[in-house]
Amino acid sequence: MFKQASEKRVAVFVAPGLEEIEGLTVVDLLFRAGIPCDTVAITPERTVTSSHEVTIVCKRSLFDEGFSFDDYDMLVLPGGIPGTPNLRACAPLCEELAARAAAGRPLAAICAAPSILAELGLLEGRRATSNPGFQHVLAEHGAVLLADEPVVVDANLITSQGAGTAMLFALEIVRHYLGDEAVGRVREGVVLR
Repeated sequence: MFKQASEKRVAVFVAPGLEEIEGLTVVDLLFRAGIPCDTVAITPERTVTSSHEVTIVCKRSLFDEGFSFDDYDMLVLPGGIPGTPNLRACAPLCEELAARAAAGRPLAAICAAPSILAELGLLEGRRATSNPGFQHVLAEHGAVLLADEPVVVDANLITSQGAGTAMLFALEIVRHYLGDEAVGRVREGVVLR
């Protein structure tokens, strides 16, 4: 049962071809922590198929009547191929990422998805990481690359390396909203040693 612990709401953007572990782990751990979180399809259809042919039915779509980015405090980008290029091709989402970065609002991206932030010029001079296959994109766009770190937090920005670091990534989002004690409770609940 969901017990709300924060007034802030998080959006996890779901593109065709996403890496489902990276998106759904965030949803799961935020639920456990009591942080409201919606899956948001970037397609008109709310049903999206992942890179491993898992079908996800999202709570919302960017194309829903009345959809507003303003409903969310943090935007989260899962990786995956072709999920990441599909997110990158979503103009309204990219415009919102840039606006939020300029305003110092929280963003999170994992696996290949930090490359989107890099290509938009949002990582210049910022500490970040990504999937090793995309770290060159971060470096080429001026990020301070922490290649060996599973998760990097730089003020309002959280980046991570991939499916294997998804729990640690999600826990940093929990920490952002609820602090260390909540992280400890969630870690214990999922038996993450």
